[in-house]
Amino acid sequence: MEERIEYYVVRSARKTLAVEIQPDGRVIVRAPQRMAKRAIEEFLCQKADWIRQTRAKVIAKAGPEAVQKLSPQELKALADKAVKYIPERVRYYAPLVGVDYGRITIRSQKTRWGSCSAQGNLNFNCLLMLAPPEVLDSVVVHELCHRKEMNHSKRFYAEVYRVFPRYDEVHKWLKENGSKLLMKL
Repeated sequence: MEERIEYYVVRSARKTLAVEIQPDGRVIVRAPQRMAKRAIEEFLCQKADWIRQTRAKVIAKAGPEAVQKLSPQELKALADKAVKYIPERVRYYAPLVGVDYGRITIRSQKTRWGSCSAQGNLNFNCLLMLAPPEVLDSVVVHELCHRKEMNHSKRFYAEVYRVFPRYDEVHKWLKENGSKLLMKL
């Protein structure tokens, strides 16, 4: 099974699709405003080999200092730290959001920072421990707000902003730097 390509979509008044590989390895897809996600995904499938090859070249050109892989020992230490710290942040924010939650699981994932199941179980990526504390908090709030709204609607984001007014500003860090963190796995 081929590895899924993680990408960010930038929509505009353009008429065609384009793929751009950022120096940190992020894949940016520039798409027409109303183009269906399915059409974008089909385009990415057609260009998958080129994207992987070009991304590898861009990352290699950035040099080994750009992304240092975590050793198994470093990853375990990070996960151990996350197991202690992240539940504290969940306990702090849950009453502010006004929700309860189930199990909290810490994982090392290549594509997600967090998730919330319909049963209220929360999952977080241990790599969040490498991000600034407010970034980790923004992910915690995001996932807890899914206990009220299991979608990304206006109502969902209204709840996020109510609890974490600086969400956009803080989340920007994750958009700009997150892919480099994910490459550490």
